[in-house]
Amino acid sequence: MLQSLSVQDYALIKELEMEFESGLNIITGATGAGKSILIGALRMILGERANTDVVREGTSKAVVEGIFDDADTERIRAVLRENEIPTDPLPRVILRRRITERGSRGFVNDTPATLDVMRAVAGELIDLHGQHEHQSLLHTETHLRLLDSFGGLSGLVESYRDQRSRVAELVEEREALAARERELRQQKELYEFQIEEIDAVDPQPGEEDELRAEQRVLENAEHLYASTKELYERLFESENALHDQLVISRNDLQDLARIDDAFEEHVDEIESARIIVSELANFLQDYNAHVEFDPERLQDIRERTTEIEKLKRKYGGSLEAVLEHRREIGEKYELAQDFEGNLERLDAQIDEAKADLTDVAQRLSQKRREVATRIEDAILEELGTLGMPNSQFEVRFTRQEDPDGWIQPDDADAHYRAFQKGMDQVEFFISTNVGVSPMPLAEVASGGEISRIMLALKTILAKSERLPILVFDEIDVGISGNMARRVGESMHDLARYHQIVTITHLPQIAALGDCHFKVEKIVEDGTTKTTIHRLDEDEQATQVASLISGEDITDAALASARELMAAGERDE
Repeated sequence: MLQSLSVQDYALIKELEMEFESGLNIITGATGAGKSILIGALRMILGERANTDVVREGTSKAVVEGIFDDADTERIRAVLRENEIPTDPLPRVILRRRITERGSRGFVNDTPATLDVMRAVAGELIDLHGQHEHQSLLHTETHLRLLDSFGGLSGLVESYRDQRSRVAELVEEREALAARERELRQQKELYEFQIEEIDAVDPQPGEEDELRAEQRVLENAEHLYASTKELYERLFESENALHDQLVISRNDLQDLARIDDAFEEHVDEIESARIIVSELANFLQDYNAHVEFDPERLQDIRERTTEIEKLKRKYGGSLEAVLEHRREIGEKYELAQDFEGNLERLDAQIDEAKADLTDVAQRLSQKRREVATRIEDAILEELGTLGMPNSQFEVRFTRQEDPDGWIQPDDADAHYRAFQKGMDQVEFFISTNVGVSPMPLAEVASGGEISRIMLALKTILAKSERLPILVFDEIDVGISGNMARRVGESMHDLARYHQIVTITHLPQIAALGDCHFKVEKIVEDGTTKTTIHRLDEDEQATQVASLISGEDITDAALASARELMAAGERDE
């Protein structure tokens, strides 16, 4: 549940703290008091984009923080772990947004988080239904989304989309290959010539460095021979060779060590030096014996280097570029050599992928039709409680034939278009009057009916969905009187399953709240501010009465308010 919401320096809000209850939380206030500002602040911690002008005038930053309790679910843990966010605070989740003139930053459990991460976490906790969002029911895309949500079909929809993406990738690859056919055939001779030219030299990775090193040795063979010979003699063969001097010095130290142990360690040191000199002399002698004077090999290296340089100048400036070019044209040449074979292989892969797509599309379609029957019954039952007992509600399915469609069901000769979320197009049809055939929802429903239908959908979805918190921003628009009472009772019943926060202007709904907040706009020190106050029972009665009669509260309105509140308590 949403335990608390704190807002600082956001729009007209200087500072407020709201502590919510687990049931039905009511927010009321005069038009323009700032209820929409409050919803805007809530949207910030849900990961929506922020305008920097929401920072209250005269301040440098706005901060919105929501604390959610009882939020320890496997899905939330998975989201936190995937994004390296600590899970220690669970079952509490803290979402915070800080907004400045330079932008905004989000935090989840005090860890910096992107808006995508904030949306992912908030999406497991809360569903905010704005005052204009009931109009989304007029769009058929919403109908399919609600149907899938009610049936818990998100996993199957995702499988369909993955398979559709696979088909799309293969089709795109085939189209690209077909488009390249002419180019490949025209370039085939050029590729063949370049391959032969490079393969004739057959350069190897790292070869240049090896050739340069060998060339340097061969060009300096005389110097290497003379120098190693001279060094060897100086160390080992001359009259005063260093090795002989070290032997004499070692023997002298050994004599001294027999007299005084202090010389013992230095005997070992000079012996180590003698061994090093001896090994170096052996190396020089061996190296000198193998110095090659090979003009032919030197010429071969120079010619080889020249060939590689020509390739480098022609194909990219470096040996790596030459080798990469050889790989690329080799692939293109092979493609041109076996163009028809490659097309046939792609066609086979496409056919297999389409068959898999058709399979998952049919399973998804069948599940949706089963869910549609259940949702029709549930909606009609809920609409009856909302004062629309004579309604007819249908979920209708259509498919779009397409000769080039990727889906061909087993029971049909036709091909069908593969839409983003399946082979079906779904639309809600309704009739609210006896004897009138159902028509598309967008064509027949009034504003009040749309609100009740959306509430009915939210009610049946909420009973099956995992989201613990529902926020309604004036979903009751367009209704009044007895219908308002029924909507209030439906919300009150829904609050048994979920925490509900609702902004309303109807006394029939406001009277049923387990917790009631009043939003007001005041002028303080010449500055307009939005404040919010949690009402006690008497204050709630007064506020409900003001919704009945306006600012001039009559005794009759106050009595009616208390009666509405008492009726709500009796229903619990």
